[in-house]
Amino acid sequence: MSDADGTPGPRAPVADGFRAGFVSFVGRPNVGKSTLTNALVGEKVAITSSKPQTTRRAIRGLVNLPEGQLVVVDTPGVHRPRTLLGERLNDLVQSTLADVDVIGFCVPADEAIGPGDRFIVDQLAQYPGARKIAIVTKVDRAGRARVAEQLLAVDGLAEWDDIVPVSALTDVQLDVLARAILALMPVSPPLYPSDTRTDESTEDRIAELVREAALEGVEDELPHSIAVTVDDMVEPDDEDGVLEVYANLWVERDSQKGIVIGKGGARLKDVGSRARAAIEALLGRRVYLSLRVKVAKDWQRDPKQLGRLGF
Repeated sequence: MSDADGTPGPRAPVADGFRAGFVSFVGRPNVGKSTLTNALVGEKVAITSSKPQTTRRAIRGLVNLPEGQLVVVDTPGVHRPRTLLGERLNDLVQSTLADVDVIGFCVPADEAIGPGDRFIVDQLAQYPGARKIAIVTKVDRAGRARVAEQLLAVDGLAEWDDIVPVSALTDVQLDVLARAILALMPVSPPLYPSDTRTDESTEDRIAELVREAALEGVEDELPHSIAVTVDDMVEPDDEDGVLEVYANLWVERDSQKGIVIGKGGARLKDVGSRARAAIEALLGRRVYLSLRVKVAKDWQRDPKQLGRLGF
């Protein structure tokens, strides 16, 4: 991948043997891709949730090591789409995988390999230019015998350049994984400045933190129907003032609007409180957060609405 797709330059000279490149993790929804991305980067650059299809964009996080730099591209989980949004997310995954240097296939240690996993592994043959590494995630949830069984099962799925068991939550073998991926990268100068953690804009990160807060505690199809946009960010007149953030929570039906707001506005107030705390932690400053819930009817299936919401 080159400067033409957003990579900043110029690049400073580095020592011989320095490696840099792009890696993307793939797998069924909820195998721990975003959690793994955050753990490797050392900072929360991708939101996480127990709900499927939490990730909706290609989010880049930077892992800077003395001997190289990894650009981790977090993408949506591969799934069978039921809406236009789902089709666009799958297209995003495919275009991302066509450009990365390494693809990491993720499968949890505590879940049996199923048809969805095999389908994804079969799809990896479409990307012959990328090296392939298998990652057994969530080893903290399984005993040694189960992890060993899963490693053997994964080994039988395909020819891998490497197989690494990890736990993002307990920091097991993350350094091993980072160096295993880096060893597969081309010799290259850094692709981003060494002090960069992500190329996500502040506005996009705030919108994602609001959506993450809104996803907690909702059931059924509502998680898929929630989108967030930031209308405005108003800087205070003085340095110690409060940043004002005005954001919209979008749903697809009036009934969903009622669910998000909650009885007497209690649920929306809770969402705002948790989102504001996360935004303040991200920015290191005080924030006033104003949330409004709006309806964009069937936006997941409407090309114009999808465009307005950034998809």
